[in-house]
Amino acid sequence: SDVTFSPSGPSWRQARKVCVSELLSPRRVSSFRLVRDEEVDRVLNSLTAHSGREVDLSRLFFNLANDVLCRVAFGRRFAEKDGNKGNLVNVLTETQELFAGFCLGDFFPEWGWVNSVSGYKRRLVKNLGQLRAVCDEIIAEHEGKIGNANIEDEDFVDVLLRIQRRKDLEVPITDDNLKALVLDMFVAGTDTTSATLEWTITELARHPKVMAKAQQEVRNIVAGQREVNETNLRNLPYMRAVIKESMRLHPPVPLLVPRESMEKCILEGYEIPAKTRVLVNAYAIGRDPSSWDNPLEFDPERFMASEIEFKDQDFRFLPFGGGRRGCPGYTFGLATIEIALARLLYHFDWELPRGVDAG
Repeated sequence: SDVTFSPSGPSWRQARKVCVSELLSPRRVSSFRLVRDEEVDRVLNSLTAHSGREVDLSRLFFNLANDVLCRVAFGRRFAEKDGNKGNLVNVLTETQELFAGFCLGDFFPEWGWVNSVSGYKRRLVKNLGQLRAVCDEIIAEHEGKIGNANIEDEDFVDVLLRIQRRKDLEVPITDDNLKALVLDMFVAGTDTTSATLEWTITELARHPKVMAKAQQEVRNIVAGQREVNETNLRNLPYMRAVIKESMRLHPPVPLLVPRESMEKCILEGYEIPAKTRVLVNAYAIGRDPSSWDNPLEFDPERFMASEIEFKDQDFRFLPFGGGRRGCPGYTFGLATIEIALARLLYHFDWELPRGVDAG
């Protein structure tokens, strides 16, 4: 079972508790500060080498998110020489494409056979097999060092293997459960982090005055220091507003994780049967003129005069979902986004490629 799609019950409650209190607790998120610092530095070094030229931010930010997750989940990043594990980035890229693609059978079950004819089902089965093979190798490596890891130095797999051996679990954690939890982290965390960074830099390049204000805030706070550090982030409210505004216009998950109606209800004159799959359109909510003034305008100031946060019960802004099915790893993702953006603004000026229309 995993946290994202498993039905509510003892297994789901336990999986979520493990994520919230063990894998993604504030203390553990903070403990990975050095990992974030080092991986963002690698990005800065790559950008410095390409200074003054066009850069592919999609690949750069995807690799950043993937490398951070590899190190916190598995203890290290992987290279081509690592065999199956070295191919993890390519496999995860295809996973994202498959999950984001249109699957006819999800909406019209009687047409599910089309997925087999189109090759979608075959690609999905192959991709999941590759992911499982990578996870099997990594788990086997970690099982070989059980008992040797300091709790403070544990990665996600170490933590899950330690919990798996406990005798007081309400529901035993199988190896398949363990793999599902780890894959949840990658599928949920890689694309959301990279897409948010990419859209934020794009919007800043399209709005030079907003970028200048965000840069001034970062550079004033960091004045006299060699580098931006995570203790500076709490003093960057405008940069935080920029991230919120980017997520409002470009939510990392435009359609939230599907819900299911618990009982029959009437909505705007329509009868919704019990157990109906419901998709919440976060993209439309963020651009709804009844909730936002000038909704299509990129204006971080709207969040400077607001108490709306990334994760609360204001249903106008749901970048990480809401309720019990909201993303349990949002603080982890935000930590990477904030330190990366602060350093990108501190060290570089950004503009659109020549010939690209800012409109």
